[in-house]
Amino acid sequence: MPSPDADNDSRPSDLLARFRNVRSHSVGLAEGLSDADATVQSMDDASPTKWHLAHTSWFFETFLLRDHVPGYAVFNDRYAYLFNSYYEAEGDRHARPERGLLTRPSLGEVLAYRAHVDAAMTEAMTGFMEPQLDLVELGLHHEQQHQELLLTDILHLFSRNPLMPAYSEKRPDISALASSLQWLEGPTGVRSIGHADPSFAFDCEGPRHDVLLHPHALADRPVTNSEWLTFIESGGYRDPVHWLSDGWAWVQNQQIEAPLYWNRATGPEWSEFGLWGNHPLDPYAPVKHISLYEADAYATWAGARLPTEAEWEVAAAQGLPNSGLVWEWTGSAYRPYPGFRPAAGAVGEYNGKFMSGQFVLKGGSIATSPGHMRSSYRNFFYPHQRWQFTGLRLAKDL
Repeated sequence: MPSPDADNDSRPSDLLARFRNVRSHSVGLAEGLSDADATVQSMDDASPTKWHLAHTSWFFETFLLRDHVPGYAVFNDRYAYLFNSYYEAEGDRHARPERGLLTRPSLGEVLAYRAHVDAAMTEAMTGFMEPQLDLVELGLHHEQQHQELLLTDILHLFSRNPLMPAYSEKRPDISALASSLQWLEGPTGVRSIGHADPSFAFDCEGPRHDVLLHPHALADRPVTNSEWLTFIESGGYRDPVHWLSDGWAWVQNQQIEAPLYWNRATGPEWSEFGLWGNHPLDPYAPVKHISLYEADAYATWAGARLPTEAEWEVAAAQGLPNSGLVWEWTGSAYRPYPGFRPAAGAVGEYNGKFMSGQFVLKGGSIATSPGHMRSSYRNFFYPHQRWQFTGLRLAKDL
C-alpha cells in the first residue's frame, strides 16, 4: 500500500483526475462491442466484458461508498451477489464459471451502474481521509488489472469464433527482435528486491528484503516466434526429455503442438490470431500465449533455464532491454516474501490467499494498461495457463 503523499491537500484532486481517466479507459475498451460480445464467457478462466465493467464498479461501491459515505444507497442490492469475485468476507457470490449466463443486466444497465458509482465517487472523493484514499488507489490499480483481463478475455472469446473477428484494426508494431540473442551478465552477491519507494505497490510486492544472486546471465530480449518455430520443427512438443512431468502430461492430454493462438486457418504456414485479427506469423515478434510448462521446456531444449524472480527484478531495476512486450515467466513460485502480512479486512484477500501452486511473471505486455508496469510487480498464474500475453526470456548459470 502507498505511503501518504507529502502534499496531502493535492492527493484527493490528483486521485480524482486519475479516477476519471482510469474509469473512462475501461469504458473505452468496450466501445464497439455488442451486448452479446460483452456477455459471453468462453472458458472458466475468462470473464465477460460486462462482468469486468461491473465488478470494478462493485469494488468502489462496496469498499468506499457503502462503507465510508453516510447515506449512500447502493445502485442495486442484488449486484453484490452477481459481481463479487472471491471476497469470502463479502458473502456468497454467483459461480465464476456461470458469469456468461448473466444476460441481465444488459451492457447498457452496467454502464448506467458505472455512471452512478462514478458520480458518487466524484462527490465523495474530496472528503476522504488517507485510509480511504489508499483504498481509492488500490481500486484504480485493481481496475487496471481488469483492463488487461478484459482484453485477454475478449481475445479468447473471439478466437473461438470461426469468423475470427478483430477486436481492433490498430495492430501494434512489436516486430523489433530481429537481432541475434546476446547474453547480459547479471549482478551477483547480496541484492535487495521488493517495492521500496513511496509510490503505490500491491501488498505482495513487499517487504523489501535481501536475496543472494549467484553468477548468471539473462538474454537481452524475449524468445521470438522464429526461434519457437525451430523448437516445434525439431520435435520439441513430441520429446518428453525437455518437459517437466506435469507439463508432459498436459501436452499429451490437451494435444498441444504450438502456442495458444497459432493456427493454419489460411494455408500450410502458421498464422497467429490476435486482437487485430488473424495474420501471418511475425517471425521477429516475441512468442506469446505460452504456459509455464512450454517456457520451461523451451529453456531446457535451448540449454538454458528460466530466470528467477530475483534475477529478473534486479536486472530490470538497472535497465533490462526489450521488457514490457510480454509477461515473462520466471522459475519462481508465487510465495510470500519474508515478513509479508496481508492487509486487514476483506481487501486482505486480494493477493495473499493465492500464494499456492502459481508462478511469478515479470514485466508487462502490450495489453498492460499505461502506468501499470514496474520492476517489483508480481504477476502470477498457474503453470498451465496461457491465455494471457505470456512469453519468456532465457537465463543461464555462469
